[in-house]
Amino acid sequence: MNVLKIATAGSVDDGKSTLIGRLLYDTKSLTDDKLEAIEEKSKQRGFDYLDFSLATDGLVAEREQGITIDVAHIYFSTRKKSFIIADTPGHIEYTRNMVTGASTAQASIVLIDARNGVVEQTYRHFFINNLLRIKDVVIAINKMDLVDFSEEKYNIIKGEIEYLASKSEYKNQNLTFIPLSALKGDNVVTTSENMPWYKGETLLHHLERLDAEDVQEETQARFPVQTVIRPKTSTYHDFRGYAGKIYGGDFKVGDKIAVLPSQTKSTIKSIHFFNEEFVRAKNGSSVTITLEDNVNVSRGDMLVKINEEPTITKQLNATICWMDSAPLQASQKYYIKHGVNDAQAKITQLNTIIKTDFSGKIENPSALELNQIGDIQLKLSKPLLVDAYNENKSNGSFILINPKTNNTVGVGFIR
Repeated sequence: MNVLKIATAGSVDDGKSTLIGRLLYDTKSLTDDKLEAIEEKSKQRGFDYLDFSLATDGLVAEREQGITIDVAHIYFSTRKKSFIIADTPGHIEYTRNMVTGASTAQASIVLIDARNGVVEQTYRHFFINNLLRIKDVVIAINKMDLVDFSEEKYNIIKGEIEYLASKSEYKNQNLTFIPLSALKGDNVVTTSENMPWYKGETLLHHLERLDAEDVQEETQARFPVQTVIRPKTSTYHDFRGYAGKIYGGDFKVGDKIAVLPSQTKSTIKSIHFFNEEFVRAKNGSSVTITLEDNVNVSRGDMLVKINEEPTITKQLNATICWMDSAPLQASQKYYIKHGVNDAQAKITQLNTIIKTDFSGKIENPSALELNQIGDIQLKLSKPLLVDAYNENKSNGSFILINPKTNNTVGVGFIR
């Protein structure tokens, strides 16, 4: 069964946790004891309805304040598909949490309160979805029951989001607008009778229809080697395989490849997964590859198809989301982790701070503060094999680590 990874985002009180709880409830994914706990807690609070947000807000502080703070991953399945939902916080001070939760998402749900329309946080959520190049985004216009299921209100919000999309650099994004009420269940799993003017799908039906492979952008194949397999048993005495995960495209037996950074050429002899052999392995497959020639390959090397080589460089231009309380400043030194490779990195220039409301950039700032996003230049201690993030997500991203604290302080997207 296909598994679809979904990120959610919404401002405070947009009803994000309630929507996820409603999905779990209507798909019968809540256990009996969890449902009983929700019913009991809802009664204690004096509600005459089930507070579905209790199904996802796991921290004590979240339940007490009625907000989402940490990133929670929720798992549920229908007959057609399995889902992993990253419930990310909406507050501006938790931008780093949202970037983390959305970094592996194949689709995204952005909630908007129909009463308030597009607000500052909506700009930020939409910007991050564009920065991470999430291909399929659902704009869930929630709490339609509180605006009398108004088609006019729906159309106003839809127009504002479409205007935002016109200012985005990422033009391959699919936007789907769904008016709903998470509390009442309208258009979440079942079609609403209160909005006959809406002719589209329910949220669940739309998510079920998304193909996990379709939402991935086809790009050049990359195979960073994680380890060399040498069993040296009587059965596999001369076996030499290279284990790792395929990113971007696919590899098949007979493909002409180059080993980087040595530029050695060879041909794929076989592709193994545990005790099985395959002729072809797709993007996302963790496999072991053997080559026709006995060439020197070690951890950190990369197998690519001939004429599809990435850039080998010691200089990077990148967009970075800063995640540390200590600000980023030019001339500071960090540790860069890029796939299975790492190196020392120095910030040579802080170019701009990007305004997440699409209103422009602040040129030549002195520092990049916690949760801000900006453009920087880095100098590396050794060459890395990289792609631009808009060409290959997996090989175009990295993290920065503070060598003194070992904290991850930033996540970067190579330009």
